[in-house]
Order: sequence, then C-alpha cells, then structure tokens
Amino acid sequence: MQQRPLGRTGLQIAPIVFGGNVFGWTADEKRSFELLDAFVDAGFNAIDTADVYSRWVPGHQGGESETLIGRWLKTNPARRRQVLLFTKVGMDMGDEHKGLGRLWIDRAVEDSLRRLQVDVIDLYQAHRPDPETSYEETLDAFDRLAKAGKIRAFGCSNFDARQLAEAQDSARINGLPAYQTLQPEYNLVDRASYDGPLRDLAIESGLGVIPYYSLASGFLTGKYRTEADLGQSARGGGVRKHLNPRGLRILGALDQVSQRHATQPAVVALAWLIGREGVTAPIASVTSVEQLKSFSAAAELVLSEADRVLLDQASAPDA
Repeated sequence: MQQRPLGRTGLQIAPIVFGGNVFGWTADEKRSFELLDAFVDAGFNAIDTADVYSRWVPGHQGGESETLIGRWLKTNPARRRQVLLFTKVGMDMGDEHKGLGRLWIDRAVEDSLRRLQVDVIDLYQAHRPDPETSYEETLDAFDRLAKAGKIRAFGCSNFDARQLAEAQDSARINGLPAYQTLQPEYNLVDRASYDGPLRDLAIESGLGVIPYYSLASGFLTGKYRTEADLGQSARGGGVRKHLNPRGLRILGALDQVSQRHATQPAVVALAWLIGREGVTAPIASVTSVEQLKSFSAAAELVLSEADRVLLDQASAPDA
C-alpha cells in the first residue's frame, strides 16, 4: 500500500489512520486486539488516540485506549516496528490535570509513554487550544520533548485558522519549531470549519492533515436515514443533527457514486477525503474486522472527476 508523507514530519503513513477512541469503549480488549492486528496486516500503519480516551464512559478515568494499545504491543513487540503511534494531550483528565502548560505536558507525556509501553511517541498533539497558556510555552515544551527523544513530531488539533496562524507566528518570533500537523473535524457533511482559511493555511504551511470524524459518527455509512435508525449504536445520537435535507442529499450522492463503483457509501466518503487536497489521511474507526474491509477498499478506490463534482456539490456548505 502506497504511503504518503505526513507534512514535514519525516513520517510516512498509509492513506487511513485508525481512530483509537473505540478501544476500551465500544471495542473490548479482545476485539481491540483483533482490530489492530487486522489493520496492520492490511498494510496500514498509523494509530491515533489520546490520553483522555475514554474518560466519558461511566467508571473510566481516561487512558483506557492508550493502555489497550500498550497491552497489544506487549503481546507482540514486533508490531512496534510496524506502527506509528499518535496521541494527544490537553483535555481534562481530572484534578485540574489539563491544558497545554509545560508542567502538565511534561507529566502527561510520561503517563502516555507508560500506558503505551513505548520509549517514544511518533506524533504528540495539542488536543485543543488552551487560552490560559501561551503558544510559546506549549511549543517550547514540545520542542524539549522532541530534543529529549520522547516524541518524534508534534501537531495540533481543533485549532481554527486564527489560532493556527497565531501559533505559527509565535514559533517564528520565538525561534521555535512550528506545529507540523493539524487534526481538524472534516468530512462530507462537516466541511465549514476546515474548508476555507484553515485549509488554505494548512496547504500553504505544508502541514500534514489527519481529519477526524471522517464518517461523521457513522452518518456517512448510510445506516442512519430516519429517526428510527438512531438506536442502532451507541453513537446514533450524534448523527441526529445530520438528518436534514442537506444530509439526505449527501447520502443520495454517496448512493449514486457507490453504485457506480459497486461499493459502499462509507468507502466513497473515505475515498473523497483521501483524494482531497489538504488532507494527508483521514482518521476512521470501526468496531468489527468486517467493517475494516472498507479501509482497504477506500484506499484503492479512485473517484472520477464526475464523482467528485457530484459529491462536492451535494456537500457544499451553502447547498
């Protein structure tokens, strides 16, 4: 499977990144191990998680996803040479452990390294902007971690165009390395926050871009088309907002393109992202090995110009 450079990080990644939010939540340890093995065996190599996954689950404290990934690596140490590990810092871990200050980053990275059972994190990301901490302090903390060999590259997530530009300016003014990657929310139905100034800046800056919610919490699989469908999974409630004329128009376009290629809507939705300028590789999650087949199909699917025009028009924010 052809890999692509993740911006200027020096990392090479396959066209889809596995979203590790499901590990320890909708996928237990046995299923998580099966998914990770199948993912790597299919030729993919990047796994994205965060320290906070899955703190939202009753009884969880955060760190569950990283811990399961670490256990998986422990069962087969050779896997470490086959995968790149991406994780994030900054969300509330309880007891005021949050944000992007140097002291918390220094502690949080050690916690993540311990849970993952590795010596180095390939991509360490600011999970969201921290208005209480200067960009300089955060970038300096990441730079120190990179120089210490604890992380290979660093990026940001959930930054808007203004915040990213300010962070890049701070790096230049203070003689620090700038963010190398961006993780925005982006998919066929949620385009407005990335398309435009943020995407333009990411392209201009040569950032590696790994968008999350690539299937809009499952909406773009096509399995949610009426209110009655929302009870099919734990994430069904998150797609209610898309059950409107525009959302249904997008599903209609996905149906047309998927029929042309004898494939599924999810495959087309991922292929649209993979081929989109300003995207390196989308992040996507599945909870069964059968669903994982959509990743390989999407990586191989080449959409025609007519396919793209149809999808672009149906999903245009002002459509």
